[in-house]
Amino acid sequence: MSVHTSNKFMSDSRKRREALLYHAKPQPGKIEVVPTKKYATQHDLSLAYSPGVAEPCLEIEKDKKNVYKYTSKGNLVAVISNGTAVLGLGDIGPEASKPVMEGKGLLFKIFADIDVFDIEVDATDVDKFVETVKAIAPTFGGINLEDIKAPEAFEIERRLKEELDIPVMHDDQHGTAIISAAALKNAIEITEKDISEVQIVVNGAGAAAISCTRLYVALGAKRENIVMCDSKGVIRNDRAHLSAQKAEFSTHKDVNTLEEAMHNADVFIGLSIADCVTPEMLLSMAKNPIVFAMANPNPEIDYDLAIKTRDDIIMATGRSDHPNQVNNVLGFPFIFRGALDVRATKINEAMKMAAVHALADLAKKTVPEQVNIVYDEISLSFGKEYIIPKPFDPRLIYEIPPAIAKAAIESGVATEPITDWEKYQEELMERSGTGSKEIRLLHNRAKSNPKSIVFAEADHLDVLKAAQRVHDEKIGKPILLGRKDVILELKEEIGFTADVPIIDPKTDEEEERRNRFGETYWKTRQRKGTTLLQAKKMMRERNYFAAMMVNEGEADALITGYSRSYPSVVKPMLELIERDKGITRVAAANLMLTKQGPMFLADTTININPNAKELAKISQLTYSLARMFGIKPNIAMLSYSNFGSSESESALKIRDAVSYIHRHFPDVVVDGELQADFALNRNMLAKEFPFSKLNGKKVNVLIFPNLDAANITYKLMKQVDEVESIGPIMMGLKKPVHILQLGASVDEMVNMAAVAVVDAQQKQKKNS
Repeated sequence: MSVHTSNKFMSDSRKRREALLYHAKPQPGKIEVVPTKKYATQHDLSLAYSPGVAEPCLEIEKDKKNVYKYTSKGNLVAVISNGTAVLGLGDIGPEASKPVMEGKGLLFKIFADIDVFDIEVDATDVDKFVETVKAIAPTFGGINLEDIKAPEAFEIERRLKEELDIPVMHDDQHGTAIISAAALKNAIEITEKDISEVQIVVNGAGAAAISCTRLYVALGAKRENIVMCDSKGVIRNDRAHLSAQKAEFSTHKDVNTLEEAMHNADVFIGLSIADCVTPEMLLSMAKNPIVFAMANPNPEIDYDLAIKTRDDIIMATGRSDHPNQVNNVLGFPFIFRGALDVRATKINEAMKMAAVHALADLAKKTVPEQVNIVYDEISLSFGKEYIIPKPFDPRLIYEIPPAIAKAAIESGVATEPITDWEKYQEELMERSGTGSKEIRLLHNRAKSNPKSIVFAEADHLDVLKAAQRVHDEKIGKPILLGRKDVILELKEEIGFTADVPIIDPKTDEEEERRNRFGETYWKTRQRKGTTLLQAKKMMRERNYFAAMMVNEGEADALITGYSRSYPSVVKPMLELIERDKGITRVAAANLMLTKQGPMFLADTTININPNAKELAKISQLTYSLARMFGIKPNIAMLSYSNFGSSESESALKIRDAVSYIHRHFPDVVVDGELQADFALNRNMLAKEFPFSKLNGKKVNVLIFPNLDAANITYKLMKQVDEVESIGPIMMGLKKPVHILQLGASVDEMVNMAAVAVVDAQQKQKKNS
């Protein structure tokens, strides 16, 4: 055995073992049933089953529609197969298909929050299969047919769609069709061709190929411009014994082989076998060819070979390790989500075409930074190597289902139409666990009146990416500070073409402004040991310069701190920016977006060991911050003790701070000292301390006795529970200045920029 072969064997063996272990451990399979109701007590069980369960049964008996009200039917899809055409494995039987069907169930859940039962049917006869599915259909809100061989798949789907009143879709047919049609639409736009004129070659004539080609025709392609091939060659109209599906796309053209058909073709669609297309065939195609080689796991022509052969090619495959992956997960979870949410009776052509257009349009929008990170890209943007969205794009859940739902309503198959589309989109975002309500509201408020924001470290790639997002999403108006040559180079690298101000404080062209800023700064510091020369020299440092821009009204807000330690950045801000009226203590808070809702933690970065009065002031500042977010604050002041159970200095200062707020600000809902579990568990609090002002209220502001406790807590929450955080948000300054944590992510910077804009809006309103 050669070394190469041996290494390959070990690699394949390792992957095989890894795959088997994944499916076997820690428990067999990939999905489980999880209760959605309480079941700890006998009372709970008496409601879940006998005798309490009789009540919803009787309501459903009165009106079958009540099954959607009292059971999981409305969010439950059956993934059904007989195992006759599994992936690239062929006819392996129902039991062997189960791992694939479980995997499909997992994808439904993680991408669209749809529950699934996978059902493997031991029936190859069409009548028997259809009768089996019809018999179990009352359980489900929709049916996803999977891995059933053609031509039986066509007949099975047709009959089930006609005979059932819930959505039915054979994903092997329509999933690939929808995704590839969206990609084809965009590829044709990029090449500036006309879909009604392009010459298309389809290699493969199975269920997926037939469905794809039908959808391309619906998109505008002409049948006379399509040549379809199967294992015997070109499907010509003079060939005998053609199935109805193949006859639909038989051609009158005088071509017999794939090689002949490829000559001067604009588009190649491959749903066949690996390596059946040669470089010579590619070279014979028309200018700017579009090649979708979708055979799995290996395409009809290797990706690298194809782009080496033609530099004008637009190439897509079914593989995740190359650009433009035609992946069905872009379609089926979101199509069923939209169909279920309007209780559609079927998935029709209008809904499929709506998915095509929604996917194509999404690819043209600015890509979220988290997608770039997942796919290790600097900056994805619409073009030859990005013609369809990526499967982990978080926008899919709230962009695609509404398009499907609207098409269902407009085409008359929706039985529960949606009227409040904004609310529906918010519900979809919550389902996916991405884009919390607070962040959406924050961004929307910023967009309502965007302000100029100085990005003081714009010559760092991630900072510039954040500024690009802020600009593209119209959250604010970026001003880029840093080395101009570096910023221009990075802008070109990430495709940031917008004409935004770029300022390098150290250049000669900024000398006049440096001198002016220096003189202004010196007047405030001349009795504190700062000379005029020192003041002017300080203005060469970007954070001093940026702060003076905000001070002098040349920018509305400031974001900094990405590349330097927090103490070194906060110092110039506290020196240059005045405190707000009546504020004696500046502080910072983090907004944590937890499963229990938004929660403010303070002080997380500035005050090391505040005394009682300072804690009271920090509480006031955090109270105002929560109100700025539209949240009614309920404040718990935390300690290791509860209501006088300790006489330690730490506990006493919390107690004194609470007493101070109760006396001077009686309308503020605050209490303590409290241990964290009592503050956050309303049942515990009510049982032990019914006198507390927080009794019956949901605590959403936590004030800590010192910086150690606050900083450790918020960083633990971020890392251990993966809680999303916005902050630290500076409180108490007269101008909107916000300092990032060292190495903040692009998303964190964008959110902080939105905070800065809203802060600027509030301060402008307050001072007007």
